[in-house]
Amino acid sequence: MFFSKKKREEVPKYDVENKEPIIKASICNGEQVAGFRDIHTGEFKEVMFIRDGHDLEAFKLRYGISEEIRKIY
Repeated sequence: MFFSKKKREEVPKYDVENKEPIIKASICNGEQVAGFRDIHTGEFKEVMFIRDGHDLEAFKLRYGISEEIRKIY
């Protein structure tokens, strides 16, 4: 009653065939946001703010991305 089992956090999936991982970077202040861009429509969905290399590695690990992520400005 008081102690319940913790639910496992499922690894989020993304549609590999229709979306690609992208880092959107600002030219002005260097701010970076990781997310996924729809290949067909070009729509970008932000997922995570990237402050340093550790955040980028966490993003890649969370979504199971092994390849290099392309930056767009």
